[in-house]
Amino acid sequence: MSDTLVVAAIDFGTTFSTWGFSFKHEFDLDPTKVTAKQWSGLESTISLKGPTTILINPDGKTIDSFGFDAETKYAELAEENQHKQWYFFKRFKMQLFDKIGLQRDFTIEDATGKSLKARTVFSLSIKYLKDDLMYMTKRKVLDEHLREDDIKWVLTVPAIWNDVAKQFMRELQKKAGIDTENLTIALEPEAASLYCRHIPTTRSDNSLSQLRPGNTYLILDAGGGTVDITVHEITESGNLKEIYKANGGDWGGTKVDEAFEDLISEITGTGVMEKFKVDYMDEYLDLMRAFEVKKRETKKGKHVAFKIPVSLMNLVVDITGEKLQNTISKSKHEKSIRLSGDKLRLDHDIIYGVFEQSIGSIIDHLNKLFEDPEVANCESILMVGGYSESPLLQESIKENFPDKKIIVPTDAGLAVLKGAVIYGHNPTLIAQRVCKYTYGIETTHEKKSTCIHPQTEVRYWNGKPHCDKMFTTHVRTGDIVNLGEELREQIYHPTEPYDTRVSITIYCTQKRYPDLVTETDCYKLGNIDIPMPDTTGGCDRQIGVSFLFGGTEIEVKANDKTTGSQKRISVSFWG
Repeated sequence: MSDTLVVAAIDFGTTFSTWGFSFKHEFDLDPTKVTAKQWSGLESTISLKGPTTILINPDGKTIDSFGFDAETKYAELAEENQHKQWYFFKRFKMQLFDKIGLQRDFTIEDATGKSLKARTVFSLSIKYLKDDLMYMTKRKVLDEHLREDDIKWVLTVPAIWNDVAKQFMRELQKKAGIDTENLTIALEPEAASLYCRHIPTTRSDNSLSQLRPGNTYLILDAGGGTVDITVHEITESGNLKEIYKANGGDWGGTKVDEAFEDLISEITGTGVMEKFKVDYMDEYLDLMRAFEVKKRETKKGKHVAFKIPVSLMNLVVDITGEKLQNTISKSKHEKSIRLSGDKLRLDHDIIYGVFEQSIGSIIDHLNKLFEDPEVANCESILMVGGYSESPLLQESIKENFPDKKIIVPTDAGLAVLKGAVIYGHNPTLIAQRVCKYTYGIETTHEKKSTCIHPQTEVRYWNGKPHCDKMFTTHVRTGDIVNLGEELREQIYHPTEPYDTRVSITIYCTQKRYPDLVTETDCYKLGNIDIPMPDTTGGCDRQIGVSFLFGGTEIEVKANDKTTGSQKRISVSFWG
């Protein structure tokens, strides 16, 4: 268990973000007690999270504002037609989803199509959250001498992210002023699971604390961008072990938002919504904020009503030559959508249709998971994440899986944040994980008469033919790795007698038994450069390489058998 004075966590989400922290003495008394930021929302309301939205100054290098403040300032600039030189980004975290071949300097586009380097946008956002948290921790202890070295930082990432995206986020922390030695990466569904395991039964019926060793449950972390799924079993010691590799997809709440925008575009006419977003950004943001509230309240069988901005109704007339009432009546939704004054009423079948693609994808995926023998015996589904607060999603999960106990903590949207703080204090609570990929190294083997890989290249070293581009596996997808476990060491040799370093290239694939690194869906992750200055022994020199997978990131240990020196080497996942 950590002796760090303060553990601070940043929950950097696709749609909403926040931060939280706790002191060690607080954790010792009550692990669930976490001080979290309270965001000032619209009309003096307080929100548990703020929008993952950043406004960057026209110089493209410095931040003006973040969250609700960024949305409000940008809307004001747009109202005066002064916004086009500013950089306004929202929901940009999804740029890292399912991307193996990321490059350090890749760019993303803002609301008006202008590009900035992604690392600038991400690092400025994280720096804002980090500086804001530091200010609050110092206020709480009334001690301006609280040092950043006193803080252990935890950053949450989706469990389904690959190693390239994780390293990208780690490097951004350093750029944002967080020492990487003090940084831990926490997987979002794992963090939520830890928090819910610590909720006392007396405080909530929606607790996991009543479960016993051997019980299994599925964590459904439904956020704005991704739906992240992990399966845990409770060990005899009360810790958690992952029994099925992390999985999920991009079926989060933003899919519902996109479907809602498509619906409004359909009933207002071609080009209306596009111009509305450009000319009336402030009112567009208000419309989407109003829908966000309705999204969290919508239930099956209930209609939804909300205000339509007057400017949008006027645009319908300007662009189509007809009133909104007429464009609705000419659409296929004429019997399900009604306009009364400035109020738009959507019947329950229409509003469910907005959710249908997202919820349907989640249900289909869960059905396939529960067909797997390793998952079939899960007794409970733990629903966390902001999207899990949707009654419509909750009702759909309960209806489709009546034999499962559905657990939704009262603060589902903060479960990841609070669990990340718990994980920072005691990362040993996660005892075991399941590998998502098969990891290995590109090697050459001396060609034998029984070689069965005709597609491999043949090269000559030391006068002997060798098969090139071979995939030498260190761990396979689906394998179980324990916390802190060092996997079996494998021995490699230099290809040339006078090589003073060995460069090893790491690959990953979802195949369990790959043969070649050139196979489809086999990806180069990065390189390890291992110094071997003593050339005595030529190609007979040995270096042992072992992978350590017990944490949330990959570590590699290299053992030079000639000199006896050992070192852990960071893996660079950049081409």
